[in-house]
Amino acid sequence: MRKAAHFALFAPLALALCACQSSASAAEAVFDAPVAARKADERDGLKTAIFAGGCFWGVEAVFSHTKGVTSAISGYHGGTARQADYKLVSSGVTDHAEAVRVTYDPQVVRYDQLLQILFSVIADPTLKNRQGPDVGAHYRAAIVPLSAEQRVVAQSYLAQMERSGIWDRPIVVGLERAKRFYPAETYHQDFAHKNPNHGYIRRWDAPKVAALKAKFPSLYRASFKTG
Repeated sequence: MRKAAHFALFAPLALALCACQSSASAAEAVFDAPVAARKADERDGLKTAIFAGGCFWGVEAVFSHTKGVTSAISGYHGGTARQADYKLVSSGVTDHAEAVRVTYDPQVVRYDQLLQILFSVIADPTLKNRQGPDVGAHYRAAIVPLSAEQRVVAQSYLAQMERSGIWDRPIVVGLERAKRFYPAETYHQDFAHKNPNHGYIRRWDAPKVAALKAKFPSLYRASFKTG
């Protein structure tokens, strides 16, 4: 993900074109991640979760089409405020992961259902520091619990995934301690919605949204929830 010498002249457009690499390799797999044995028990009111699963465009796109999600914000998690810059993060020298902060109504979609969606149609939990064509620790798959209940549910679900036999390789998803979440630059927000014909979106992320519709019809929302 190298930037041209004249990068500064093209600013957001150049970054957007390079944000997630295009590749002719095979499409990412879709899995039948198990229904959680440990259901999330969260009280009334909107809740927030943070997930990392490769390029944040696709993570954001899938959750923005999920019923009960009121907001999905692309950003950076795991590093410092100084490091929360796309050029730095994409260089691989920071501790950040590309991540998405999801706000949701647990009366419509539970936290454990969001985890099932994450590992069914968004991220391959057996890949370390990569997803699809994108390679580097900033593309790692990770769960960031923001409450004791989320942590218990996530720990239980990862153990269930390991026992399930669905994946033929070890589960390597990290369970990371919550740090400050830094929203990404404006041009990254709602990227799939604003750029449906972008090559990367059509090749890698539109199929994820289609898989959400096919595998979770009761949780799929046709409209993209922006913001």
